Amino acid sequence: MAKPQKSSSGSAGRAKPPSGAQSKFKKKNNLPAHPPQRGGVEMIDPRVQAQMKVYEEAMALFHQQKFQRAKQELEKVLEGPSKELADRARTHLRITEQRMRPLSEQNPKSPEEHYQRGVAMMNLGRWDEARESLDKARKLAPKADHVHYALAALDCLTGEADSAMANLKVAIELRPSNRYHARNDEDFAFLQEDPRFTELLYPEKDGYTG
Repeated sequence: MAKPQKSSSGSAGRAKPPSGAQSKFKKKNNLPAHPPQRGGVEMIDPRVQAQMKVYEEAMALFHQQKFQRAKQELEKVLEGPSKELADRARTHLRITEQRMRPLSEQNPKSPEEHYQRGVAMMNLGRWDEARESLDKARKLAPKADHVHYALAALDCLTGEADSAMANLKVAIELRPSNRYHARNDEDFAFLQEDPRFTELLYPEKDGYTG
């Protein structure tokens, strides 16, 4: 994997990322799946439960970068009956189709396209280009929780704890379920020993409410 490129923005002065962070991120695209909460009344319907199972299988394939198979499974989820699951599948289907295209053919314009390119650059270890794309996505869609989440992951990869905490906090404020996703996300291993990270992810401890 290529080393981070130096840039005039001062990014070359960032702390060295933790050992193994690059390979971990490449193996896992860090695109948060945001599955619907299982506690809803809708999940009582066995058809919805079956749809959820297909959705989870599709997202597992997605994170393994098996995009063709993920696309096939996501298309099945679109058939319903849960509109919420179908909407989420539709979003990830667009991302999947974008990821199946060569980078040379990508000319990002929308917030989602900048986000996708940013994640692709992260997988290549091209941190400065990743940050440029993700910053553009955040500027165009300041309330897109997955963009803030990706920026937090990038901050971890470049050893920037304060910025990582700030971005992750915003991602959780915009979508509380990101708190639970981050608990099991290996891309945040860099923050495991940071007490602020524990407070943010486990607010039930010590009465912390964020």
